[in-house]
Amino acid sequence: MVKKWWHDKVAYQIYPKSFYDSNGDGIGDIPGIISKLDYLRELGVDIIWLSPCYQSPLADQGYDISDYYSIDPRFGTMEDMERLLVEAQKRNMYILMDLVVNHCSDEHEWFRKACEDPEGKYGNFFYLRDKKDGELPTNWRSYFGGPVWEDLPGTNKQYLHVFHKKQPDLNWENPELREEVYKNINWWLDKGLSGFRIDAIINIKKALPLHSYAPDREDGLCSIHAMLQEARGIGEFLGEMRDRTFRKYDAFSVGEVFNEKPEEIPDFIGDNGYFSSMFDFNETIFGGSAKGWYDAKPITPDDYKRCCFESQAKVGDIGFLSNIIENHDEPRGVSRYIPEGDCFTESKKMLAALNFMLRGLPFIYQGQELGMENNHFSSIDEIDDISTHDEYRVALDAGLSPAEALEAVSKYSRDNARTPMQWSDEANAGFTTGTPWLNVNPNYTKINAASQINDTDSVWHFYKKLIALRKNPAYKQTIVYGSLEPAWEDRHNLMAYYRKGDKTLLVVGNYQREKQEITLPFSYSKVLLNNYKEVTEENGAIRLYGYQVLILEM
Repeated sequence: MVKKWWHDKVAYQIYPKSFYDSNGDGIGDIPGIISKLDYLRELGVDIIWLSPCYQSPLADQGYDISDYYSIDPRFGTMEDMERLLVEAQKRNMYILMDLVVNHCSDEHEWFRKACEDPEGKYGNFFYLRDKKDGELPTNWRSYFGGPVWEDLPGTNKQYLHVFHKKQPDLNWENPELREEVYKNINWWLDKGLSGFRIDAIINIKKALPLHSYAPDREDGLCSIHAMLQEARGIGEFLGEMRDRTFRKYDAFSVGEVFNEKPEEIPDFIGDNGYFSSMFDFNETIFGGSAKGWYDAKPITPDDYKRCCFESQAKVGDIGFLSNIIENHDEPRGVSRYIPEGDCFTESKKMLAALNFMLRGLPFIYQGQELGMENNHFSSIDEIDDISTHDEYRVALDAGLSPAEALEAVSKYSRDNARTPMQWSDEANAGFTTGTPWLNVNPNYTKINAASQINDTDSVWHFYKKLIALRKNPAYKQTIVYGSLEPAWEDRHNLMAYYRKGDKTLLVVGNYQREKQEITLPFSYSKVLLNNYKEVTEENGAIRLYGYQVLILEM
């Protein structure tokens, strides 16, 4: 593997709207992020990924961009953004932005011009089809529910949107559109950006000619994945984008790639890959149902272990995965991956270590370092997220009562991760002096940064130790580049693996409340990290307490 500048780094995702509000309007902003850079530096973070803060009507919280060259006034100014780049560079930190180019906003200048002249240049920036009475061009269901086709205002045509109707898909088959995308990417990289997280990128290649598939629900529509399974040739677009943009700047790129085929992994993240890395979503998609969230299967500790090991085996030493416990599109990981009733400090630390020590680049989502948990929603009206509202309707249509539907979708709602960052036990968790745009999780008085920074036994300090271990010159080669070999793979509620490089490390977690014993095949020389005070050994066996995790140098 060709070694790159980002291999030994630790990344942190910021959801700007919920991170820190500097001016009291209830919305997080870029000056707020600047004011917290030293907090992130103290934790040990190197790379910061910002979810979208471009000009947007926020139909999908900024993933509907109306101007790729402007910062939305809610978040600040371009001068603020430039200051953030400078301040990050002073601290040897790198800023990534979201690259959202499968679609734009229906308020973007390109779309407005397409409405004015559908047959002209900008009409070809989108997928437009003639409108037929009582018949849609295809029967695809959008990610947010309902058909993917909407009437193009003022015309006899319809446009394609695989997400929200305010997010028209861009036509990547058009070279002129691609040129505009590359021009924008390079404009940001020239400004000092270090790279991008690339949103929903697998959707840019459609199976042509566009056609319908067998319906999979009573609405007569089919999942968009039916089309994506058939689509071929995305590599031509992604390879061109890499060569025209990222490669010229040695920029970091991480793809949101959900349904790559195993044989394509070298193409995506090999030495000559389209991207530097791609996220591992194996755990997040586990248990999903074509029927909807209400029918999803909860993940067990053994499922979680199997998902992690499957991804690691699939990628091997081809390239680098980016490993996550949660992000802005998922519920809080500790509420999802720790069995109900067992969410406490020790179990949160165990989950952190088991994920963090996997081979690949660790991504921390804001508040994860505190062990922030899912919120409790007492009404669907408390939820902002459009996908949760769609899934709530799906659950009601399936016959669930309103209370049952709310309980079902609350577990998976994206708003769990979007509640404001819990900075302190002061009003509104110290996030804002105004009224927060989304309700703060009431548990902020117990879970917050201020208290954890002052408590050396906190989840925050455990993350700091994990980051320090990854960067420790004595262990960095093994943790960053070493192989991963599962251990005791068939043991129930035990997740363990070796990291082997110039040293051999054993990571082992007792994924249950009850104690569990292991007998090591050979002795260890040092305990590098432990979420309990001691290691209990009897007759050559280690007795692990409930949710105890150990990182041992063998």
